[in-house]
Amino acid sequence: MAESFDPQNKAEFDRWADGYDRIHAKNVALSGEDPEYFAVYKHRVLKEILGRRFGEPVLDFGCGIGNLTRHLVRSFPKVDGYDPSAESVSLARQRAPEARFFDDVDALPKEHYGAVVLANVLHHVPPENRPGLLRIVTQRLARRGKVIVFEHNPLNPVTRKVVADCPFDENAVLLYPREVKRLLRDAKLAKVELDYIVFFPRALAWLRPMERRLKWLPAGAQVVAWGERR
Repeated sequence: MAESFDPQNKAEFDRWADGYDRIHAKNVALSGEDPEYFAVYKHRVLKEILGRRFGEPVLDFGCGIGNLTRHLVRSFPKVDGYDPSAESVSLARQRAPEARFFDDVDALPKEHYGAVVLANVLHHVPPENRPGLLRIVTQRLARRGKVIVFEHNPLNPVTRKVVADCPFDENAVLLYPREVKRLLRDAKLAKVELDYIVFFPRALAWLRPMERRLKWLPAGAQVVAWGERR
C-alpha cells in the first residue's frame, strides 16, 4: 500500500485501543507527566503556528483514540479526525463528540482543510510508504493549507529509550529531523520550518518557560515541523 497506512498498523492499533492510555501513561512516566500533558503541549503549539483565530477546517490525521482531537475542538470550529483503526475511532468519538471522524482515508474530502496534523504518526508508517502518505495528506489541503507534523526526536537518548520500551512502538522507525523536513519539501510544500520541543521533565518544570527560546536546540524530546501548500 504505497499510498496509505500499512495494514499491520490498523490491526496493531485495533488491538491496543482499549489499553492505549494506560500503556502510554506507564511509558511516559519517566518524564513525570501523563499523556494529557503532551496533548495539551501539542495543542498549545498548534495554536501558536495557526493563530488563535484560525477558522478553517482542521484534520487530526492518525487521531488514535482522540487524545489531541478533544483539545482541538475547544479552539477550532471545524475539526475532523481520521484513523485506520476503527476501534480507536470509536473511542475518539466518545472523547470528542463535536468532531467528525473517519476510518476510511478515501472518504476524507480533498482540497478542504486549512491544516492537517500528524501527531506522532509517521514513525508508525514504513519509511518507503511515507512519501505516498504525505501525498494523500497534501491532497486534502485547501490552498495555502498547512501540514503540521509532530515526531519523536531520535537525537534525544531519553526519547529513544521511551520508544524502545513502548509495546505499541515495537515496529516504529524513528525519523531524524532532516527526514521530516525532506518529506515535507518532497511533498511540494513551501515555507518548511522545524522547531525542537519538549525539553524538561516535571522535576525541572520551573525551566519550561525557557522552552520557546530553545526551539533551535536539537536536544528536545520531540520536533514539530510544518509546510504550506503552494
